[in-house]
Amino acid sequence: MQRRSLITAAALAPVAALAQARTTRIVVPFAAGGPIDVTARILAERVKDTLGSVIIENRPGGGGNIGVDAVAKAAPDGLTLGIATTASHGINPWLFSKLPFDPAKDFAPITQMLRVPNVLVINADTAQRLNIQSLADLVKYAKANPAKLNYGSGGNGSAGHLAGEMFKNQAGIFALHIPYNGGNPAQLALLSGQVDFNFDNLATAAPNIRSGKLKALAVTTLERSAVMPEVPTVAETYKGFAIDTWWGLIAPAGTPRDVVNRLNVAFVDALKSTEVKTRFANLMAEPAPSTPEQFDDFMKRERSKYERVVKLSGAKVD
Repeated sequence: MQRRSLITAAALAPVAALAQARTTRIVVPFAAGGPIDVTARILAERVKDTLGSVIIENRPGGGGNIGVDAVAKAAPDGLTLGIATTASHGINPWLFSKLPFDPAKDFAPITQMLRVPNVLVINADTAQRLNIQSLADLVKYAKANPAKLNYGSGGNGSAGHLAGEMFKNQAGIFALHIPYNGGNPAQLALLSGQVDFNFDNLATAAPNIRSGKLKALAVTTLERSAVMPEVPTVAETYKGFAIDTWWGLIAPAGTPRDVVNRLNVAFVDALKSTEVKTRFANLMAEPAPSTPEQFDDFMKRERSKYERVVKLSGAKVD
């Protein structure tokens, strides 16, 4: 029995050595230093004992389309992976008149990585001046004072813009949308009182919520966030309202099923680890490991949802 075990170990050694010698790259379709890049690097570090060397390649531009297109056109050998995001696989198919890839056909889903709740935040001074302390107060004020409220976002077609239009539609109110060139300028406009409220990423908004500069009225996930459980959801007032920020791992279409399964096991195990959960929590992110089928179904639902929301907003990039 011992001899057989030694033979088996010896036979597997070259396979393990080959796996360690091959380098997997994860194409991040945004610049280094952002939350998508940071979480990809956390996972790359965690799976190295299973997959061998994993490197991050940043390919920013085109709202994420350039990096994602590079993944679509890579060899389907399991050595080139990419990050699918709310933008690339939910919003952009309807925001751009033409994409260089087909989000439904050109990729093999591996697993969703995480979700980060978005949050409806109002300038604290504005909230006090207008006596808006809850979502109901905001809607009541907007109905009593038509066209007096405005909200900012990181640009036409951004998640913040679409969340605002969806909220206005379901609440039956009007607020002027003011697009900015990115999330940071939009947040600065809110802090300075140039706009009344925003739908912002919770990770970005949390420090200003905790400092008292912003007041959180509601989160946009179906369930309350574990990070700020005291903040209600929009869905508690408007059933089914759900817009959050998510991303996950994909491979080129045609990647063999056994390779996809092996990658899924490695990354799901990493996402379930205490270390990754802790590090993601520092980014206000919740791990969301899934099977390839679950991630594929999720992205289909997201495309369907954003088709309606983008048309509702009237946003177009080209």
